[in-house]
Amino acid sequence: MGVKLEVFRMTLYLTFPVAMFWIANQAEWFEDYVIQRKRELWPPEKEDQRRELEEFKERIRKQREEKLLRAARQSS
Repeated sequence: MGVKLEVFRMTLYLTFPVAMFWIANQAEWFEDYVIQRKRELWPPEKEDQRRELEEFKERIRKQREEKLLRAARQSS
């Protein structure tokens, strides 16, 4: 019983990495799957969304600078 179990385990230990390596190297399948999944998770940005994000970042940066400037004026 023990020998058969060890043979099974060794077969599994050797087969699994080889199978994963083989699957990962199937370029057509990998590209199709990864590109489709990437588009589902992160849709392409729209220009107006990017512009709004940049404007928001700029507003936050200005608020932070003003806050630091006020703190510096009060401490001096």
